[in-house]
Amino acid sequence: MSESALTGLKVIDLTRVLGGPYCTQILSDHGAEVIKVEPPQGDETRDWGPPFKDGLSAYFSGVNRNKRSLALDLSREEGRAVLFRMLEGADVVIENFKTGTLEKWGLGYEEVLKERYPRLIHCRITGFGADGPFGGLPGYDAVIQAWAGLISVNGSQDSGPMRLGIPLVDLGTGLYAAIGILAAVAERARSGKGQFLDVTLYDCGFALMHPHAPNFFMSDKAPKLTGNAHPNISPYDLYDTKGRKLFIGSGNDRQFRWLCAELGKPELAEDPRFKTNPDRVVNRDELTAELQALLADYDGEEIATRLIKAGVPAGAALTVPDVAEHPHTLHREMVVEKDGYKGTGIPVKMSRTPGTVKAKPPLFGQHSRAVLADFGFAEAEIDGLVADGVVLEERRG
Repeated sequence: MSESALTGLKVIDLTRVLGGPYCTQILSDHGAEVIKVEPPQGDETRDWGPPFKDGLSAYFSGVNRNKRSLALDLSREEGRAVLFRMLEGADVVIENFKTGTLEKWGLGYEEVLKERYPRLIHCRITGFGADGPFGGLPGYDAVIQAWAGLISVNGSQDSGPMRLGIPLVDLGTGLYAAIGILAAVAERARSGKGQFLDVTLYDCGFALMHPHAPNFFMSDKAPKLTGNAHPNISPYDLYDTKGRKLFIGSGNDRQFRWLCAELGKPELAEDPRFKTNPDRVVNRDELTAELQALLADYDGEEIATRLIKAGVPAGAALTVPDVAEHPHTLHREMVVEKDGYKGTGIPVKMSRTPGTVKAKPPLFGQHSRAVLADFGFAEAEIDGLVADGVVLEERRG
């Protein structure tokens, strides 16, 4: 197999929990060497379970494959000295410490790292950034979902505002961070210089508010809760069938005509109430009643397959086990297994330099000695760091 796209890129990952680890797993999937530097207590998601298997939680395992773990006490000067030596050979450092922590430890970008490592790309993930009215405050996915407006547009009139069922802000921030790092790597190839990346959950959360923010900017009207329906498109909703629920997302008039024909009532597309998308949005309730009556005798998965093959966007509401076992999931290699580890596959398929799952998620401090040896530490030095509690091989309570 050819090398992966990011082979040769060395990343020092000081992050914990989700946004940062999700970012660095993307990089490691595509060949970057990611060294996960954990605090003495370990990444707290190691304890986020059940389920657990082979000493690892599912939560931790989901975002930490293809990495090596070094346990290092950065609160001590000796630990920071180890990190300085590692940064000499690194391309990227990514961290999500509370604002001001690295500066207090003498590891600030502007004060120290920029001059000492001019090619280093330093990515910082925080909740709200260092300044402004909320500057320095901690950020958590659900909290930012609330502050950034995501909760306000999720749910129905009956349910009221609801948290999204996935940690979209953390995951989205991880994606934005990965994009930013790769952009900085590309720019460094021209300038020869590193730079500082300021990535916040708050900014990323609000940036994800499409189409609700654009709708507000144009109309000056606050978005309303629409449940599964779409504020700008109809039909775009979840419908009952005699089997699984069915989602239809008909985005244009042609698709709507095809939908009506497949459901055996082509004349519905010529009804003045439903002829164009603006008409259908205005008359959403009437259209929902018509479609619900037509779908009552269909099996959701069967009609969804038929509709999508006919060009109508439609999907059966599958569960996670359903998706994991679906033939198309398996065909796309979106379930991977490695040495007892099982996880989601690599979504970006590159033709010449494919990503790969090379190693399952690491145990705490599993690679501490090997990593330090790779960075030129002598065996006696490593023994001393372990004996002094600067480098750890077991978690500290």
